[in-house]
Amino acid sequence: MDFGTLLDAQFFVNFEDIILPAIASTIRMLFFSMIFGMVIGIAVAILFVMVSPYGLAPKPRLYKFLGFWVNMIRSFPVIILIVAMSPLTRAIVGTSVGEKAAIVPLTIAAFPVIARYIESSLLEVDRNVILAARSFGASNMQILVKVMFVEAMPSIVSGMTTTIILFLASTALAGAVGAGGLGAVALTFGYQRFDDMMMYCIVAILFVMVLLIQGLGELLYRRVKKGNKKKIKLKKERN
Repeated sequence: MDFGTLLDAQFFVNFEDIILPAIASTIRMLFFSMIFGMVIGIAVAILFVMVSPYGLAPKPRLYKFLGFWVNMIRSFPVIILIVAMSPLTRAIVGTSVGEKAAIVPLTIAAFPVIARYIESSLLEVDRNVILAARSFGASNMQILVKVMFVEAMPSIVSGMTTTIILFLASTALAGAVGAGGLGAVALTFGYQRFDDMMMYCIVAILFVMVLLIQGLGELLYRRVKKGNKKKIKLKKERN
């Protein structure tokens, strides 16, 4: 492919009218599905940590019951979940296609993953720290919020970074079933029209987005980790 053909490629011709809106659509789908997924996921993770056999108020049977349903949702591939949930999606947002419609199944797919990441991060907190907090008369909720979440925050940030990157790929898959975004552009203008340049450019855009998410995640991880070390140092100096 010579330079003149490169300049005439449909990617550059349609960049302002098609590619930029698709990038914005992908970012919106990812942002809102992650926000809603985090809200539900954090609530579910807190419940898991409370009733886990190793949790603050163990209820093994309830934990197994909840775990069964969460694991069942996790077992669905995103593209199948989008199709299977189309009646519910239509009832919630009034349509089963488009950007808004994709947010519903993406949220449902995201919250079990987020819940499990947060649960595992919280349960990794040193038991001695929890016992020390309990010895000072802290309630379960105080231990959860002021001790476990604080100690586990670096691990949670790392897990959320991985989840966001995972679901960036899922937004591209959602484009195959009418969600719009970069996935739809790659399929319609690249694959179906045999435009290799369009396909490669969409892949390059997704690659840059992954690098940005990973970079921001690592930056936030280092800051949280540094903040935790400072708090530990201050506690030792006070003691």
